[in-house]
Amino acid sequence: MKILDKYIIRNFLGTYIFAILLLLAIVVMFDVNEKLDSFLKAPLKETIVDYFVNFLPYFANQFSPLFTFIAVIFFTSKLAGNSEFIAMFSTGMSFRRLLRPYMLAAAVIAAATFLLSAYVIPPANAKRIEYTNKYVRNKSVEYGTNIMLMVAPGQIAYISRYDAASKTGYRFSLERFDDQKRLRSRLTSQSIKWDTLYSWQVVDYVIRDFNDSREEIQKGRRLDTIIPFEPRDFLIASNDHEKMTSPELSEYIARQKQRGVAN
Repeated sequence: MKILDKYIIRNFLGTYIFAILLLLAIVVMFDVNEKLDSFLKAPLKETIVDYFVNFLPYFANQFSPLFTFIAVIFFTSKLAGNSEFIAMFSTGMSFRRLLRPYMLAAAVIAAATFLLSAYVIPPANAKRIEYTNKYVRNKSVEYGTNIMLMVAPGQIAYISRYDAASKTGYRFSLERFDDQKRLRSRLTSQSIKWDTLYSWQVVDYVIRDFNDSREEIQKGRRLDTIIPFEPRDFLIASNDHEKMTSPELSEYIARQKQRGVAN
């Protein structure tokens, strides 16, 4: 690291941070003006700690590439205006050598942006989204209709309607197929209630087991059973992905593909 490298990197990162802070100041002003009624309903501590502390890093990270570009243009034009490039090239410096501090500063910004977006900001987004759902506008999905998904290999579940408030689904069916895609068992019920994790309570159920040419029927009032799916697999809000770190998001996408969910 030469003096020139430190000089350019300091100008690069300094201009970048200044541009981001200037943007955030403007964003806060417009955001307060737009959501003032909602902010007045919420406690001041929650507004500052749960919303703005988590909203500002999220917004700054979203616009990081744009302000990297702006920072380069701004401070490079300033260097050119002060004839500093003439002094650099007059010493025999190559253009590739001049790019070194630019690339180092860009690598620092890129690494910071990746770590923030992949691991740091998603947990913070959970608090921000919870605040906006509570005080600004509720975007959480409270019910679903015509839900069909593969809960396990060869097992297809269907719910006509699910209500998140009561944790209850209506007109439920679970079909099990063998390797030849032949129907082997079918469970139907008037309703199904979610307890915890994969625990479900089936109400007014009928189980039909098909064994070649024979059919066995079981009926009952209630049945506690384990079915490997849960409401978060089909009650999907548009901003759910913002709350997941990169590993969590990759795992979620893989699981949804296996279930055949079209989101």
